[in-house]
Amino acid sequence: MFSQHAGTSPAFWLADRPVGQRLIIVSGALLILLALAVIFSVSSGSSAIPAGDVARILLARLGIPGLGEFPEAQVRIVIMVRLPRALVGIFVGAALAIAGATMQGIFRNPLADPGIIGVSAGGGLGAVIALTSGLAAGSLWALPLAAFIGGMVAVTIVYTLSLVNGRTQIPTLLLAGVAVNSFMGAVTSAILLLGAEFGEVQAILTWLVGGLRGRGSEHLNVLILPVLTGILLLTAFSRDLNLLLLGEETAQGLGVNVARTRMILLALASLLTGAAVSVAGGVGFVGLIVPHALRLIIGPDHRVLLPASALGGATLLVVCDTIARLALQPAELQVGLITALLGAPFFLFLLWRNRRQFVSL
Repeated sequence: MFSQHAGTSPAFWLADRPVGQRLIIVSGALLILLALAVIFSVSSGSSAIPAGDVARILLARLGIPGLGEFPEAQVRIVIMVRLPRALVGIFVGAALAIAGATMQGIFRNPLADPGIIGVSAGGGLGAVIALTSGLAAGSLWALPLAAFIGGMVAVTIVYTLSLVNGRTQIPTLLLAGVAVNSFMGAVTSAILLLGAEFGEVQAILTWLVGGLRGRGSEHLNVLILPVLTGILLLTAFSRDLNLLLLGEETAQGLGVNVARTRMILLALASLLTGAAVSVAGGVGFVGLIVPHALRLIIGPDHRVLLPASALGGATLLVVCDTIARLALQPAELQVGLITALLGAPFFLFLLWRNRRQFVSL
């Protein structure tokens, strides 16, 4: 089984610092990267706006005086069109990355990811049911709730199938994830083929690939509460996740109710994934790439890793969405295609690097 301690020593200049200092340093650096990514994203597009002007417009909206006057058209593009989309990307990326970090901690495996073990497919199925049945039109919260229920059902099935004598078997986990992904995808396709109009099918299939096109303030309102709540609650469980890294028996001996804690963590990860999927569709691999890369730099301590993953995921998705918008102008790619192009080779590399461990299981 994958060891979270193997090859995960923090950078030497962080290793001996207290947790609080490491958290401040890492979070500060990632916040700067995120701010730069947002400014570049908002400044880019068919109507380019200088990055300096974007920064001043945003600072002026925060109440900082003396930054000058700006054309009303620029202000409207920045504040009403591009910034809400970037903020949606921040919340979606943060939700997927911290959900991935949590699942990797629960299963003690770098390959655990909301997409790979079926949570995203389950959330997508729940969302499609809500969309095609008309439930989504009746309430703002129907879509994220349906996506959460679908994701929770999927992860429960995968987790149950992976248990052997009370322990999670990683090869079984991956195979169960493949099977659940295929099954949920087949049911989703059947619903679309049998129960939806052509235009609706085309729109939903585009949505399932994963993208932020057309996302704005109303979508942001759906994300804020579940994502912030999920992130705060998961961060509160960071000590328990650290103890789970030592093994289930050791964690149980140190006072962790392993079964209850694991189910709570899976529910929170499914909530975050469901919220993200309900707004952005099936954006994959963010929860795989970001936590694993950060763990190599800052170590496996979830007190630092979870907040860092949220910020890193937000940054990655904003950058990928910017690439998706600019790569083939005036056409626009779906951001899920960009994350898949990055994530699939990364996943294959992890499989190759850990192949001996899987053979021995």
